Amino acid sequence: MTTILRGLHHVTATVDAAQPDLDFCVALLGLRLVKQTVNFDNRHVYHFYYGDERGAPGTLWTTFPYRGHGVRVGTIGAGQVVTTAFSVPLTSIASWQARLVDAGLVVDASLIFGEPQLLVTDPSGLRIAIVGTTDDERAPWTQVVGEALAVRGLHSVTLAVRDAGPTLAFLHEVLGCTVGAAERERTRVAVGPGGTGAQLDVVQVADGPRAINGLGTVHHVALAIASEDAQLALRETLVHRGVEVTPVKDRQYFRSIYFREPGGVLIEVATLAPSFDVDEPLSSLGRALKLPAWQEPHRADIEAGLPHIVLP
Repeated sequence: MTTILRGLHHVTATVDAAQPDLDFCVALLGLRLVKQTVNFDNRHVYHFYYGDERGAPGTLWTTFPYRGHGVRVGTIGAGQVVTTAFSVPLTSIASWQARLVDAGLVVDASLIFGEPQLLVTDPSGLRIAIVGTTDDERAPWTQVVGEALAVRGLHSVTLAVRDAGPTLAFLHEVLGCTVGAAERERTRVAVGPGGTGAQLDVVQVADGPRAINGLGTVHHVALAIASEDAQLALRETLVHRGVEVTPVKDRQYFRSIYFREPGGVLIEVATLAPSFDVDEPLSSLGRALKLPAWQEPHRADIEAGLPHIVLP
């Protein structure tokens, strides 16, 4: 199948408290808070989007802070995205290691497919990796961390599955991805053009826990598609193959469909447009709570139910 995907779009996680999440993502990682809105399926829960200056697809990490809403702590395991990796300049890895250690984090350094990786856990227990790269030309957000160190965007995500075979076949045959090199139990898959910001790592874990969604787990990974027409065509392909897929959902800043690959990982395919400046100027992205038109009549109730936050 000819690929119609353009790379990673975003990764969305369920986190614990809102303020530690903001502090970690903005003050430590140096990402820009590009949108402050609510979970469209639960309007009393924030939805934070972090990324580069514009919140370009491929740079986005998004979170639902669910503390106080009766959500249990999740289990990281098979059938889930288990690690989200961000790209930084190779020359900054030593500085990033010092920065993370100074913040009180335990850092696990390793080499994966020839690239140095620093693995840490965020305040909710999510696995976050900082990967040193030489091929990432994306312009970073530099208001917190200087350009020499700044995160360029997503590098890759790691999917853990019991049996890698059906997952790899689905990614290739249905989504048009290219299955590439393998390293022990890990196989790298190119999404669209591949390379930094357009790759998935599939890891086979025959043993170990089965994933349980909850606090401290990734909810889904989103892949980028160029247009709504291409998205509808992909949805039709999925339906014809017997894959259970949602109708197209309006997420205000893009349009989305959701389905699970054979290993159980929830995948979203999201359009590149409209983008995050449809309801506020680029210069002030993320500084105020933005609601879709259908939620505006409930603004007072929504604001009363959200936790107090201080923007970093």
